[in-house]
Amino acid sequence: MTTTTTRTRAARGQWLIPTGLILLTLIPILGGAFRLTELSGGPAIIPAQARFTGSPIPVILHIVSATVFSVIGAFQFLPALRQGRRSWHRTAGRILIPAGMIAAFSGLWMTTFYPHAVGDGELLFVIRLVFGSYMVVSIVLAVRAILRRNFVSHGAWMTRAYALGVAAGTQAITLIPGSIIFGSTHELSRAVAIGSAWVINVAVAELIIHRRRTRRAQELGLL
Repeated sequence: MTTTTTRTRAARGQWLIPTGLILLTLIPILGGAFRLTELSGGPAIIPAQARFTGSPIPVILHIVSATVFSVIGAFQFLPALRQGRRSWHRTAGRILIPAGMIAAFSGLWMTTFYPHAVGDGELLFVIRLVFGSYMVVSIVLAVRAILRRNFVSHGAWMTRAYALGVAAGTQAITLIPGSIIFGSTHELSRAVAIGSAWVINVAVAELIIHRRRTRRAQELGLL
């Protein structure tokens, strides 16, 4: 196998990461698009939610910002863009940071002030507050790190924030078993499924961060 062929395959393989991330968030992105259609006066493609219609601005902000955060953030994991084109990384970051903050704060607002959906109990309320707040803290610490020119810490905190921000895609998967066994409105099952999705995403983020640190240490000859 020639060096050129190896490089070509490696370059193609890099695209699997952003492609997989976008596919993961496809269900919540489509759900958000359908909800925006409903709120703008279009047909109700998905079941209508009366709790949104009285105060639609937070949910609109959440859908738009979370979609931007999910899609643009996926390409930040592409080494060719992250390392080879610094201008792309900086420009994308200036979009991602406010988008992530809007998504997190609007999510916290909806959790606190919107009436609970059927099946959303107090445990799920607390779980959403905890992980939504963790996303805010992650972005704040990422900004603090970049202002201090600590690029390694910045990347780690933004990776955590992204993992938390795209958990809706993982939740679409983790909710399936409980919905089949207990029904879609079983409070404990929903809380465990939604909470476990955040835990899974954070665990994957920490694995990625650990591998980056290990690789960097090897490059510096520390391992």
